[in-house]
Amino acid sequence: MAADILKETKQRMSKAIDAYRNELATIRAGRANASILNHVNVLYYGVPTPLNQLASITVPEARMLLISPYDKSSLTEIEKAILQSDVGITPSNDGSVIRLVIPALTQERRQELVKQVGKEQENAKIVLRNIRRDAIDQTKKMQKDNELTEDDVKDYEKDIQVIIDEATKELEKVSAEKEAEILGD
Repeated sequence: MAADILKETKQRMSKAIDAYRNELATIRAGRANASILNHVNVLYYGVPTPLNQLASITVPEARMLLISPYDKSSLTEIEKAILQSDVGITPSNDGSVIRLVIPALTQERRQELVKQVGKEQENAKIVLRNIRRDAIDQTKKMQKDNELTEDDVKDYEKDIQVIIDEATKELEKVSAEKEAEILGD
């Protein structure tokens, strides 16, 4: 059914925007945010385990993350994993917790992060365009199978375009918020 195509297109675009938000959350903006550690895996008893499953991560101050391992014996492994990750912050271990002090961003680093946001936004737009193409292909296939008329296909293409326009506006809004966060500090 063609109405299902529109519904599925909206859902896929919504998921793409959520994935984009999650990707932006990992970009450090000068403030402490536990999500910068989302991609850190710790070798725990020989098994790569996400850091957030091995420790509680809190933000006691605006520029500090406090990592309290549930199992104190994993402290050195957690520290090693953070050093090997792309977080770019040297951990401070006091024997019971690990502190990550987020340095203030230089203007040059802020500009690099804004460029990174731009690249991520472009990647997300490509995903949206692919979703649009898939939806239009589905309507054309339905026309070929004589389930839709040519006029119906044109109407659905317009509806699909409206959906992608809304999704693109949402992407741009999310990007602008992240850029303001990076430049604002």
